[in-house]
Amino acid sequence: MRTPRMFAPGAIGVLLAVSPLLAHHDWPVDRTNVLTITGTVTAYRFAEPHVMITLDVAANGTSETWNVGGSNTKYSAVNGWDRKTLKPGDVITAVGFRFRDGSHAAQLEKVVMADGKEMYLYGPPALLRPLTVPGPAPSTSSGSERRP
Repeated sequence: MRTPRMFAPGAIGVLLAVSPLLAHHDWPVDRTNVLTITGTVTAYRFAEPHVMITLDVAANGTSETWNVGGSNTKYSAVNGWDRKTLKPGDVITAVGFRFRDGSHAAQLEKVVMADGKEMYLYGPPALLRPLTVPGPAPSTSSGSERRP
């Protein structure tokens, strides 16, 4: 009976250490197709856990309500977002990925404002690409240099 009691504190410690990782989640979206929708903002929430926007989108003569969201407030703020970025009545174009279940919900990558300004939620695409290790610097020599 001593063996299980000896391992219990270690097992509890491991579970506590990985519990934040278990709480993290991935958006249930289809990343094979980029979604672009234009609509009128009816609600904007700059709060945790995710910045969320509700849009009225005209489709086939009717109006659809879409819920689109992005990163948390910390990452969004780094990209220029704040509580006053959007207000009801603003017309925006949302670009992102639709939920796989086909609902009117999407994870945003960026929003294009009415004036054409692009507002990213996770950073511009160049910042999202994996870093590559640079090769040797290109030679600036023209080949006409004389060497002693």
